[in-house]
Amino acid sequence: MPANRNSTSPTTMPLAFLPARFARRSCLCLIWMLLAVLLAACSRHPLPAEKLSQDVYIWQRQWTPSLRTALSASNAQVARWHVLAAELGASGRWIDITPDAEALANTGRPLLMTVRINGQLARFDAAAIQDHLLELLTTWRQRGLQPAALEIDYDCATARLPEYTAFLRSLKARIAPTDLTVTALPTWLASPQLAPLLAVADASTLQVHAVLDPRLGLFDGERARDWMRQYAAQTRRPWHVALPAYGSRVSWDSQGRIAAVESERPLLAGGLGRELMAEPQVMARFVAEVEAAPPPGLAGLIWFRLPTGDDRRAWSLSTWLAVLERKPLKGGLAVQLVAGQGNNAPADIRIDNAGNADAPLPLRVRVNLAPRDAASSGNVCSGDGINGYTLESDARGRYLRLGQAGLLRAGSSRTIGWLRCADGTPAPELTLEMGS
Repeated sequence: MPANRNSTSPTTMPLAFLPARFARRSCLCLIWMLLAVLLAACSRHPLPAEKLSQDVYIWQRQWTPSLRTALSASNAQVARWHVLAAELGASGRWIDITPDAEALANTGRPLLMTVRINGQLARFDAAAIQDHLLELLTTWRQRGLQPAALEIDYDCATARLPEYTAFLRSLKARIAPTDLTVTALPTWLASPQLAPLLAVADASTLQVHAVLDPRLGLFDGERARDWMRQYAAQTRRPWHVALPAYGSRVSWDSQGRIAAVESERPLLAGGLGRELMAEPQVMARFVAEVEAAPPPGLAGLIWFRLPTGDDRRAWSLSTWLAVLERKPLKGGLAVQLVAGQGNNAPADIRIDNAGNADAPLPLRVRVNLAPRDAASSGNVCSGDGINGYTLESDARGRYLRLGQAGLLRAGSSRTIGWLRCADGTPAPELTLEMGS
């Protein structure tokens, strides 16, 4: 039944006819109730962080079946491919790479033609370098590849930035309308010449994986975030951040200076060496933090480098895909004693990784004998370490010690030692000690 339009009851009186103070109070109550509802809804359903676009570097010189498999398996998660096209060595000699044009065309993704110039290049002949780059662009186009940009990767000394900027300015005019992009080092951040250089390029990439000191490792999230904040203040152009999906062996001389960094290719470097690894779980956490609060101007991530089965220092393909897809990473390291075949055959000590994430190898694996056997362990059980482990003893007993850091790929196993125990000796208990 419709309300009586002539009624003057306060319960049906239009708001406009109520006293002004009562009307204002009612409006404020309604506003506060609405805000409370919105805040409650936000607290129950927080907006997810936006996933940043992901590019990938193809840094291999040889296009093997394993590389083509990794390219195809990763393509759905990749925005653009940065393809190594040539390297100019410190001696001034060019090494041109012939990529698989059909495989790249089949990706349907934009391609960047990336050229590496050695930072130790003795003589920087700008005109000759530019001529070679123009020839490379022509060759790519003749093979049916249309690069969206030419990318220069030149890790020069900070003092050479003015010379490098002039080179880029001239190169950009010669390759127009093709875009020009560059990579940048954290060591350039304190230079007043960095901003002018970045203003020349159409876009840039900050590399936050670097071996500045073996004691600092290959990647440090806090240090990388600080570099990114500084970098964002230096450029008004779109920029990416390059993240590691690999490890390196660093060698240094008797004076403590870095002598060589061995990564995708063996260098047969002598001297003291140490393996530095970018752990998948660490990188996944870092990506989540960046995506939750990206710095100004950040256009996306670039992973270095595409992992393949041929690359022993890169992540496994399954772990790589899990990180790209933002899937939870689960470790699954376990150690077991595997009985030998035949009479008196030694038992193998084997580490298995049943998880979906490549995991750091344990620093130590304890060999815990029964109390009655521990005092005479040398007589009860003999053994040794293999594949990077050595058998040692301390006050707590015997253990296998890792000599070089490394990753055990998801789904893989590694035999790290053997034991031969006297008849009737209970099987020793094996425990992992991760450490650093």
